Amino acid sequence: MSFTLHPEEDLLLVVDPQPTFMALCPDELPVPGAEAVMPVINRILAGPIARAVVTQDWHHPRHLSFASQHPGRRPLETVDLPYGTQVLWPDHGVRATPGAAIHADLDQAKVVMILRKGFRQAIDSYSGFRENDRQTGTGLAEWLRAVGVRRLFIAGITRPFCVDWTAEDAAAAGFETWVVEDACSRLGPDDALDASRNRLEAQGIRFTTADQLHGENA
Repeated sequence: MSFTLHPEEDLLLVVDPQPTFMALCPDELPVPGAEAVMPVINRILAGPIARAVVTQDWHHPRHLSFASQHPGRRPLETVDLPYGTQVLWPDHGVRATPGAAIHADLDQAKVVMILRKGFRQAIDSYSGFRENDRQTGTGLAEWLRAVGVRRLFIAGITRPFCVDWTAEDAAAAGFETWVVEDACSRLGPDDALDASRNRLEAQGIRFTTADQLHGENA
């Protein structure tokens, strides 16, 4: 399978390509395989796709999703917050720190917007479209519609968290949504990843590869 891409209707959405999720920042939130997806994303960007948007975690230093803000709690434990159950994370993506920057290796020639998310201290934000309260929007859907986007290809860091939540919200907002699976890092057990994929596919979200999107092996 390969795609016929339309410059005004198709867009690559790159989720959180930041050092905070890589071995460059071992004390933050390194995700296995995160570095490996960067050249895959750049290969897509070097192909026929015309535009890209990047999301960027941009947290308050005392963000409520950080385990450090909950005495006696450790990373990966969960707590109940006003908007629901929240996984506690190591401090990461802290605004204006080197870890929160867009990765220097990302080819930004086709990036037309960078959306900072998770900047509200009391609400975490996995999705590029909505905060974790599932009510507070980021404005991304409205912007994409305003510039004529109809189909989204989603890549980045990481499944089944920020990538999958972003894909789910993209589809709910009415965009044809594809996850570029080999351009996404993965965190957690295979059964959780499989369950998330099944949930996404049940909502009409489809999966593809960088080769198919790039037009190789067609």
